[in-house]
Amino acid sequence: MNYIGSKYKLSAFLKDEIKSAVEGSLSDKVFCDMFAGTGIVGRIFKQHVKSVISNDIEDYSYVLNKNYIQNYAQLRDYESYIKELNELPLRDDGFIYNHYCLGSGSGRQYFSDENGKKIDTIRLKIDELKRSKKIDDNMYYFLLASLIESADKVANTASMYAAFLKTLKKPAQRKLVLEPAYFEQSHNGHVVYQEDSNSLIKKIKGDILYLDPPYNHRQYGANYHILNTIALYDEFVPKGKTGMRVYSRSMYCKKNRVRESFEELIKNADFKYIFLSYNNEGIMSKDEVKYIMSKYGKYDLKVKAYKKLKVDKKKSINKKSDLTYEYLHILQKD
Repeated sequence: MNYIGSKYKLSAFLKDEIKSAVEGSLSDKVFCDMFAGTGIVGRIFKQHVKSVISNDIEDYSYVLNKNYIQNYAQLRDYESYIKELNELPLRDDGFIYNHYCLGSGSGRQYFSDENGKKIDTIRLKIDELKRSKKIDDNMYYFLLASLIESADKVANTASMYAAFLKTLKKPAQRKLVLEPAYFEQSHNGHVVYQEDSNSLIKKIKGDILYLDPPYNHRQYGANYHILNTIALYDEFVPKGKTGMRVYSRSMYCKKNRVRESFEELIKNADFKYIFLSYNNEGIMSKDEVKYIMSKYGKYDLKVKAYKKLKVDKKKSINKKSDLTYEYLHILQKD
């Protein structure tokens, strides 16, 4: 997925620095990815640690991580389900078509009419398979994660869902094909939560805590609201031109709350090693993070420059602002 804040391009950097900072083997360690997003970092460590704890408040993230993290054993007959879902006759009475495609009269064009109908058709069938107990939870989240990612590939947006494009871009003109969301198999079980991070931190413990909270005012529930709608597939009245749904507002996106929330999280963390991914454009400055983390143990910092994700490639961006500096703040807690 073309995801804001994705750590895909930084995965090698993160893996190397975390392995270097942690004493001993990772194989007996419990690794927690607290703000998991699409689960990239948890996936990196899934085969190398004893177990992964994954958490994110967003519904689409919960689905993705239930598949990519909690699923660990091979699924039987998944190919036949993918084939069946791809070949279903399209229906035109679904939520996505009715509210997010032009042909329904919604005034919104997040998907082509055909792709909107196919999303609805597949989504409703997945629920039917679950209700009839033809599939278990593992298969359910595998198929649903496959749909979310496949739908994202043909979305008529500039990577985020805060707005749609006036005309269908080339990828959005392609027919949606349900592609399997393959996950890494492993020998150990893993667990996925969907809770507020500052509440969950009081209930869990482990060895390595990785934090990748929002850096700025962007609310992920707003930017990816349609993915949440596909995940939930519930009834609500979409609001405004973009068809927004009610979403959670993170304390980490609020300038007057982020420092208090961050220190509370660090203070309550029952983990020896804490790693925070942040960058030079974040609400908290590098020095503010250092001040807070240094209160609780031995602090270190690693820096990596990388190119920004350009949401609008037509906008001219000067060479200096084309780079972002990723800060990996490291704490060995007392």
